[in-house]
Amino acid sequence: MNLQELKNNINIITESNSIKEEKLQQICDYLASEVSYYDWVGFYFKNGDKQELKLAQYNGEPTDHTIIPFGKGICGQVAISNENFIVQDVQEQDNYISCGWKVKAEIVIPIFVNNENIGQIDIDSHTVNPFTSDDELLLKYTCEKVALFI
Repeated sequence: MNLQELKNNINIITESNSIKEEKLQQICDYLASEVSYYDWVGFYFKNGDKQELKLAQYNGEPTDHTIIPFGKGICGQVAISNENFIVQDVQEQDNYISCGWKVKAEIVIPIFVNNENIGQIDIDSHTVNPFTSDDELLLKYTCEKVALFI
């Protein structure tokens, strides 16, 4: 993984004149195409005043999990904890919502606007133990850039 090159290309996407939804889709498509073990890349955002997340743009197989209550699954836990959550093997997690038998690992990073958790990027991998500190750095950087145009 060339972290600096990935960050530079995230900058190009986030600083473009595209509308918000197009930028989010471009980020999903770019990350899925550039990182071999990113098998599903998507954004979830707080659903108005409800205590739930709503699926926005994504790249990967369709999911039934378009609404996730706060506290449920990895995404729902991040909505409450406001902290990065890396699961190297989903079978070791009690509060995991299965998105399909292929998913072996997941990383979720929150997006903050004015110190409020407004959403998150969610990555599923079909590989056990794929994520490194570089993944966390890349996705945190991506979320910081997304926060500037959301």
